[in-house]
Amino acid sequence: MHASEKPGASHQQNGLKTYTLLGPDRRPNQSYSRGTLGGYRRRHIYGRLDCPSALRAIAKGGYVAQRVFFADEKTALAAGYRPCAVCLPEKYAQWKAERTTSGLSEAPESGNCETP
Repeated sequence: MHASEKPGASHQQNGLKTYTLLGPDRRPNQSYSRGTLGGYRRRHIYGRLDCPSALRAIAKGGYVAQRVFFADEKTALAAGYRPCAVCLPEKYAQWKAERTTSGLSEAPESGNCETP
């Protein structure tokens, strides 16, 4: 991937369409499968591709340059991203409870994908 290319962008490789997804090491990888989750790089939040909060931010013209994609939840978590409070409220509540019991504070403060 070239420095000017964005994660999630599609490309042609050997005549097949490929997608750029972030791996557990936060490095972009080419995949023949689309990502199942989107993320916001600045806040390290991941969520569903149809997340209302993320879609609102995108519609307002923000967020797109910081958008990343993951193959699955396991990869997003391994890359240090956390669940979105809007589209994955149960997973967010679980993540927050685990951080509270382990003595870690929530960072970032906002739970949703929309906050810049």
